[in-house]
Parts: sequence; structure tokens; C-alpha cells
Amino acid sequence: MNDSLAPGLRGSARYTVTDDMSPPHLPVKVLSTPDMIRLIEQTCLVGVQEYLDDGQTTVGIHVCVSHAASVASGREVEVTYELTERDRRKLTFETQVTSGDDVVSEGTHQRFVVS
Repeated sequence: MNDSLAPGLRGSARYTVTDDMSPPHLPVKVLSTPDMIRLIEQTCLVGVQEYLDDGQTTVGIHVCVSHAASVASGREVEVTYELTERDRRKLTFETQVTSGDDVVSEGTHQRFVVS
């Protein structure tokens, strides 16, 4: 694991919400909470991968996020993160999901470095 994997590291990614990200029981197509969490995890996973040694990756171990606004299929979301703590192999991120001016989600996510 690279020493530059340290608190203060920031990143983001943009995604377009698709119909298959919607809960099947709703009459309108909107981003589901599980798919929003998947996007948060994916963004943090990809964001730190370049700082890891060959053969290492991370796994999600904790998620604590809100889901305060809906995002219709076809709209774009941006997932941002900041690494706020590194405790040996445990990484803690502050995360936010936005769509335009709307804050869709805020919270924390933890990942653990594994071989």
C-alpha cells in the first residue's frame, strides 16, 4: 500500500441513472438506495486502487448514508469522496451524491484493504 494513500485524498465520478437502477415496485424509474450505495462503493474502490500494491484491493465493510432526494432515470449523479482516516488497512471516507443542485446523499463509507 502506497504511503500517499492518506487522509485528504479526494475523487469523484459521474454516472447516468438507468431504468435498471430503479426499484421494480415503483411506477416511476428512479435511483434505488441499493444502486446508489453501489455507486458510492464503486467510486471509492476505483479511486484508491492505484495506491494499492499488486494483488491488493478493497472490500466494503460499512456504509452509513442518507437518501434524501430522488433522481429520475436519465439524469446524472456525481459521487464524491474524501478519505478522512486511514487506520492500518481500514479506510474511512466522507461521501456525497449530488444531481445538479440537489444533495441526494451524504454519509460515510469504510473499506478494508485485502490481498
